[in-house]
Amino acid sequence: MSVKNLEDLLGEGVQGRYVLVRSDLNVPLEGDRITDDGRVRAALPTIEKLAGAGAKVVVTAHLGRPKGEPDPKYTLAPVAKRLTELLGADVALAGDLVGDSAKALTAGLAEGGVVLLENVSPHSSRAARSSRTASVSCTASRPRSTRSPRCSRPTPAASCWPSWTC
Repeated sequence: MSVKNLEDLLGEGVQGRYVLVRSDLNVPLEGDRITDDGRVRAALPTIEKLAGAGAKVVVTAHLGRPKGEPDPKYTLAPVAKRLTELLGADVALAGDLVGDSAKALTAGLAEGGVVLLENVSPHSSRAARSSRTASVSCTASRPRSTRSPRCSRPTPAASCWPSWTC
């Protein structure tokens, strides 16, 4: 099975479908002000194409290096605000990654809408194995790590995903 790219997905049709976009939005901040929005701008073409094709776009990203617990210092709120300005459409920010806020915002997402899930960093690595995130439905049959075709380093498998009805 070959890896599909954005054009393949658009060719198959994404209207009404949820599309999860993992984007590099780790921007430099001074307080709650973005000092260089280059990474946000770099993500725009993908998000715009998907939203323009009627997808329900769910964006995840990390920001900074929180120590295993959510930290208001590392919120993606400034990124959501900047995405809203650049897209010219509201980008809702879920207050969590896998909790009630994320479920509610994604469930109510209209075709062409965009939701940014809160910082994925506190949920990665050891934090993802904590009891706080254990309530997420996990696929036990997936391997613990996989090798990316572009990288020889093992990477964590995406074995957990909220039990959302998509």
